[in-house]
Amino acid sequence: MRLEDLNWMDVEEYLKRDDRLMLVIGACEQHGYLSLLTDIKIPLALADAASQQTGVLVAPPLNFGSSPYFLAYPGTLSLRLSTLSDAVEDILRSAYGQGFRRFLLLNGHGGNNGLRARLGELANELPALKMEWYSWWQSHSVEAVALRHEIKPAHANWLEAFAFTIVGNLPEGEKTAPSVPSSVMDAATARRVYGDGSFGGPYRASDEVMHEVFAACLGDILQLLQFE
Repeated sequence: MRLEDLNWMDVEEYLKRDDRLMLVIGACEQHGYLSLLTDIKIPLALADAASQQTGVLVAPPLNFGSSPYFLAYPGTLSLRLSTLSDAVEDILRSAYGQGFRRFLLLNGHGGNNGLRARLGELANELPALKMEWYSWWQSHSVEAVALRHEIKPAHANWLEAFAFTIVGNLPEGEKTAPSVPSSVMDAATARRVYGDGSFGGPYRASDEVMHEVFAACLGDILQLLQFE
């Protein structure tokens, strides 16, 4: 159940029985041969699947994140981390003011991790506010799937190559992981280092593996929505 499919009176009725809201945050950035909105498409698909099972409302996704290191790749549109933090805080404050109290933030992009400090500040300020943060690709559940199949997850490789994120013809085989000169790079250097945008490894895994990854993440989310 998405907010976009309801009117304000529907939301008022929802709040009489539930105070949970899922917010998807991600990025509009290069993902090699995958969609520029890969970091939105994956957590949004998970949110929709979780909503179908629980009835928890899904807010419109925040389609832009912090990706300054990929700005040399056309199509990458980045927010400053301070702008992103302000936007997320404003969204949460708006929802909190209407009666939402439990928020699950489904994050699809590593560059957004810095805003968690702002969330901690907000938790100190707003009484009864509860938040959970879930970066799906960093979960132990996904790690277990990767280990079981002996394939290493990385940016824009098999891990993110779901049927709904693939928008180009994927190369066959694997890409050798590039030599990274520094943990902090400007955008021009990042493009020179990463080339097509993948960080290395197999470009694609079997449908069975991808179904395992999705199911593992969905299980995590259903657990988090209990807010124990």
